[in-house]
Amino acid sequence: KGVVLTHHGVLNNGYIIGKGMGFTEKDRLCIPVPFYHCFGMVLSNMACVSHGATMVIPGPAFDPGDVLRTIEAERCTAVHGVPTMFIAELRHPDFAKYDLRSLRTGIMAGSPCPIETMKEVATKMHMSEVVIVYGQTELSPGVTMTTTRDPLEKRVTTVGRVFPHTEIKIIDPETKKIIPRGEIGEICARGYMTMRCYYNNPTATRQTKDEHGWVHTGDLGSFDPDGFVHIEGRLKDMVIRGGENIYPREIEEFLHQHPKIADVYVIGVPDEKYGEELMAWIKLEEGTTLTEDEIRAYADGKIARYKIPRYYAFVDSFPITVSGKIQKFKMREMSIEMLGLQEVARIKTA
Repeated sequence: KGVVLTHHGVLNNGYIIGKGMGFTEKDRLCIPVPFYHCFGMVLSNMACVSHGATMVIPGPAFDPGDVLRTIEAERCTAVHGVPTMFIAELRHPDFAKYDLRSLRTGIMAGSPCPIETMKEVATKMHMSEVVIVYGQTELSPGVTMTTTRDPLEKRVTTVGRVFPHTEIKIIDPETKKIIPRGEIGEICARGYMTMRCYYNNPTATRQTKDEHGWVHTGDLGSFDPDGFVHIEGRLKDMVIRGGENIYPREIEEFLHQHPKIADVYVIGVPDEKYGEELMAWIKLEEGTTLTEDEIRAYADGKIARYKIPRYYAFVDSFPITVSGKIQKFKMREMSIEMLGLQEVARIKTA
């Protein structure tokens, strides 16, 4: 689907994002994300252009070593990336050799940002003012953001507050009614930044943008008492196990705290008895080993029993798009093959 955006939406979105990072003509931004994606186009390019900051391009494609070398050589004050990029930089074998003290800020976005990774970036990469932007291409793309002035705890555990000139509501996905603050529902946004339509696709446009101009993101979230937004996962990612709604993001955040786990994603796979079961794809820290039973023992008593994954896959990498987004639907397809669940997957449900 081609998203039709406006110059007004893209330029102002970039300006607001640059302001949130405190950009001036003295900043130098390292940009390893692709320019054709909204991250590189708006959060990076437009943020720099609208504030007079320097754009530094480390290479034609992402390479963690190139990024680290470029930050040091060009004395960059900021760097952008999706979580998988930051994890690759932090785990680079020569990471400790690079002088990254010129860094001040940057954005982690594009996929759900693990809290532990955010904390590492803030300390080990000297990005004490690192921020998160939340949105999607249909919204030009940002609608919430943490800023350099927010407390670190808010900057690593939330996606910030609503942008100026932007409306957000959180609704019950079934009834479409606004739900109380603190409850989890679907995030909807409206304002100057919303797409005009999907190019030549009126049916898809109507499914995403309603008659009142609200874009239904398909993301699950909640408002905290201070007005900060928490992302709980994708509506389609939600796993229903024996009638219990399970949000994989919560389990991913928990497992990220394990010292031997470098990265982890949780998905639902078909199950004859419960409808769905949980499966965790885990990438371990270099040179470590971990068993399924050790993970279950680690989780026992800390999270609810039904939230402890039944299946595990220890992998070296995850299926991702060229822009760094994790492809959970591919993980699910591969897991069904891996676990021999083809027959169960064919069972029709209402």
